[in-house]
Amino acid sequence: MSVLVVVECDGGEVKKSSLEVASYGSQVAQLLGTTATAVAVGEATEASLAALGEQGITKVLYDAEPRLKDFVNGAYTKLIAAAAQQEDAKVLVLANSNIGAAVGSRLSVRLQASLATNVVELPKVDGGAFTVKRGAFSGKALADVKLSGDRKIIAVKKNSIEALHEAGKTAQVESFSAQLTDADFADAPKQVVMQDQAGGVLLPEADKVVSGGRGMKGPENWNLIEDLAKALGAATACSKPVSDVDWRPHHEHVGQTGITVSPNLYIACGISGAIQHLAGVNSSKVIVVINKDPEAPFFKAADYGIVGDVFDVLPKLTQAVKELG
Repeated sequence: MSVLVVVECDGGEVKKSSLEVASYGSQVAQLLGTTATAVAVGEATEASLAALGEQGITKVLYDAEPRLKDFVNGAYTKLIAAAAQQEDAKVLVLANSNIGAAVGSRLSVRLQASLATNVVELPKVDGGAFTVKRGAFSGKALADVKLSGDRKIIAVKKNSIEALHEAGKTAQVESFSAQLTDADFADAPKQVVMQDQAGGVLLPEADKVVSGGRGMKGPENWNLIEDLAKALGAATACSKPVSDVDWRPHHEHVGQTGITVSPNLYIACGISGAIQHLAGVNSSKVIVVINKDPEAPFFKAADYGIVGDVFDVLPKLTQAVKELG
């Protein structure tokens, strides 16, 4: 029962979430007594793909078709399915990301595979069946799901698995062609707009996030958020009310109806903590809340809290971070 791992790449590098997925896939392969092969999507360098050996990957398949640089649902689905068929993979592992969500359901139909999303632990193997634990109800509960099909697809939740780092190990990188045609790119976007984040850190992949709410009182004060984010090497984000009034762009909106993040550190500045916002950040490993209202609901979900005015706290916190760095 071979294992195929879908590795997402951007700007020539493997995404952090895909390093976690590669580690998960290699551990599943160990449980099954086999090896893990990866298929790369997006723009990558051979060196970055070879380095996946540190996460336990033995071989990486890479299609150098230039139109695969940006996500195209039909083309990515065909590419991954072709790799699965070539490798006779019975288990596919991918990230529970926007790309993973888009291709996972298509692959499930195309490969006639069982699918589990938002998975947070390694599977329990019982004969040919897997039992996996997945997050449910916006992270408020966990459910055990049994996958009994001949093929299985597992979408791993970000930050739920520690990435392995076995220094010195490299994977063999092989050219691969899925024989893609123009028809496979029919659903390609007519225009791709890249959204820059402060400090160049992409929000969905960020290890640290500094987020602001209506307590910032206006867009003219956002330099306080950006200064702290720059000092930490973090991405910036905001609550829904902030994006609704155009203080910040909508691609920074974090929450149930925006982007879901799972950083190691989430700092909420002047955000009350509505349940819709919490649903988008409750997978963060450490949550720090800064709010002058000691009764703000967000404090109940926080690991650390600072009761104080963001306009007093943020400059001092930024200076402290700079001194430590």
